[in-house]
Amino acid sequence: MAPRPAWKGYLKLSLVTCAIELTNVITHADKVSFHILNRKTGNTVKRIYVDAETGKPIEEGDEIKGYEIDKGDFVHIEEDEIEAVQIETSHTMSLDGFVDKSSIRQIYLDTPYYVAPADKVSQDAFAVIRDAMAGKKMAGLARIVLYRRERPVVIEPLGKGMVLTTLRYDNTVRQPETVFGDIEAVKTDQEMTDLAELIIDKKKTKFDPSKFEDKYEEALLELIRAKKAGHKAPKTKAAPKPSNVVNLFDALKKSLSSDSGSTKPSSAKAKPAAKRVKAKSVAPKRKSA
Repeated sequence: MAPRPAWKGYLKLSLVTCAIELTNVITHADKVSFHILNRKTGNTVKRIYVDAETGKPIEEGDEIKGYEIDKGDFVHIEEDEIEAVQIETSHTMSLDGFVDKSSIRQIYLDTPYYVAPADKVSQDAFAVIRDAMAGKKMAGLARIVLYRRERPVVIEPLGKGMVLTTLRYDNTVRQPETVFGDIEAVKTDQEMTDLAELIIDKKKTKFDPSKFEDKYEEALLELIRAKKAGHKAPKTKAAPKPSNVVNLFDALKKSLSSDSGSTKPSSAKAKPAAKRVKAKSVAPKRKSA
């Protein structure tokens, strides 16, 4: 069964337009989830709205959204009034500019969505926009109203389709210097840095998300299986918490030697291999007559 689109609308490049749909990249269908139950009856429970002053439950038809303009003073907003708020980006993503995707700092990237043509009529225009961006190795900037918020987005080619990533607004992002500003500048020892680089070289691998394993999820499933079989919850041994390294140099050397298949370095400092320079053959100059 095909996933339900998160958004349907149009992608626009100048006067070229095509119908598109967005699909969530992330799925939580197979994740462990729990229901809230009544401990005494074992029945599921449901959440209900209660009047904050009277304490009495309210009927669904009596619920209404309110925007607080002053303490205790609300403007009432009906659901259909919110639905009626439409701007251009509610239905159309216009590619307003193009950038190198790598120029967007990672802290601004939010949620990814797959972008695909919504119908056969739109496939040609969609392919032209996609291939043009791929040819220029550029990503498009646009805006979209998604889940009742206008969000800046970046769109880039991905195989036969495209991928859209919502971006965070600058005023919502805490800048690195506000957190890293108090970190003191430390002059690292080159010999220890070389050891750390050797460890990195030995652990070099290829990115393969299929090998990612949610060990916490597996521990939860083990708990569920035990309880289902009428057993007590399995006792898990708490993993020891690491402490600060006392001797950094020794810790680096032990880390290097403890890696499987590794050998102790003959020297702490890795000497780069000498570069071979190919000599250019130079034709002898002819003497002028």
